[in-house]
Amino acid sequence: MIFRYLSVLGDDPFVFLLLLGSVTVALLVAIPVHEFGHALAATLCGDDTAKRRGRLSLNPFTHLEPVGALMIFLAGFGWGKPVPVDYRRLRGNRRLAAVSVALAGALGNFVVAAVLGALIRAGVVAWESPAYYPVIETWEVGSVAAVLVGYLILINVILGVFNLLPVPPLDGFKVVSALLPIGSARTAMRVEQYGAVVLVVLVVAGIVTGVLWDVLSTPVDVFIQFFAGKGLESI
Repeated sequence: MIFRYLSVLGDDPFVFLLLLGSVTVALLVAIPVHEFGHALAATLCGDDTAKRRGRLSLNPFTHLEPVGALMIFLAGFGWGKPVPVDYRRLRGNRRLAAVSVALAGALGNFVVAAVLGALIRAGVVAWESPAYYPVIETWEVGSVAAVLVGYLILINVILGVFNLLPVPPLDGFKVVSALLPIGSARTAMRVEQYGAVVLVVLVVAGIVTGVLWDVLSTPVDVFIQFFAGKGLESI
């Protein structure tokens, strides 16, 4: 993601710093919210493993995973440090509880995007589409806030949508695994141990070919329009 801003550096260093800062802030919000969602859902469903390990927190440094955070920073797609869940301790219908825990991260990101989108719908903050470089003639609080809010919405939506892909060890894969028959679920769990390698290959291939963004761009834009009333191509 940050590579596309390098051309701005020579034209307007201040805009480059604004974009760099906005992406950084968005990461420090989106990743903790996502992982906190998993930890909270697991705790509410009866497993306090994440809570005991200090993951029931919005502290960014508790949840950042270096490679995943770097991937979001550079490519726009990535992940946080997985929240530990002991599925044997989940109460009630374990399959339903496991699905709830898996979906809670994306739900947290969508809630943040919805709240910020409501500010845009209400006219409190102007819409500055992250699809375009901002043209800032006067460095007022409103102009800076518009850029920051735009990236907060974008990164939260991207993180939520990306993690719903049925690829190990993303949340979408956990949802599918929870719904599979026991034998198939065990096989899926064995595959998940290679998830980090699969993710890096997926993201790198996505950067080189552009296929990953081709797949995700439509749902990302749909969610942004739903939350903010504006799409990525809206200016």
